[in-house]
Amino acid sequence: MAFPSRILLFLTLISLPASSFAIADDERLSAYQALQRYDFPVGILPIGVIGYELKRETGEFSAYLSGTCNFPIDSYQLSYKSTIQGVISPGRITNLKGVSVKVLFFWLNIVEVIHDGDKMEFSVGLASANFPIDNFYESPQCGCGFACNHLNATVSSIWVSSDI
Repeated sequence: MAFPSRILLFLTLISLPASSFAIADDERLSAYQALQRYDFPVGILPIGVIGYELKRETGEFSAYLSGTCNFPIDSYQLSYKSTIQGVISPGRITNLKGVSVKVLFFWLNIVEVIHDGDKMEFSVGLASANFPIDNFYESPQCGCGFACNHLNATVSSIWVSSDI
């Protein structure tokens, strides 16, 4: 590289806004690590996020799964579309799209998530529900939620018993 080219490259790099470097930093974080930077536990996203985009200036984000993701947790059924979008700020996600919960016989869109001390609040618009934050320290798995180890153990015991 010729000397004038190096100077031009140097001048170009120092003239870039600092936010460009911050965005590059975020691109190296996983979606789960980015959530933690905004004071959220990793367990509000299921295992299997394959990528995300985040505009730090506005908080607008998109997270991507390889397909839709459904699983039970307690008496609820949750569904994540392959693209989840919203606006994130410390302790708050608003304008959430792509996540729904089955309550009784109806699917309701979760539109807001708030981390408030030792609880997480999930809003479907007019109604909301609070859950202890320690329920979200681990990410659920598509298909089986948190009961996967139990299912794997059952499948293993079936294999073992069928081999006898």
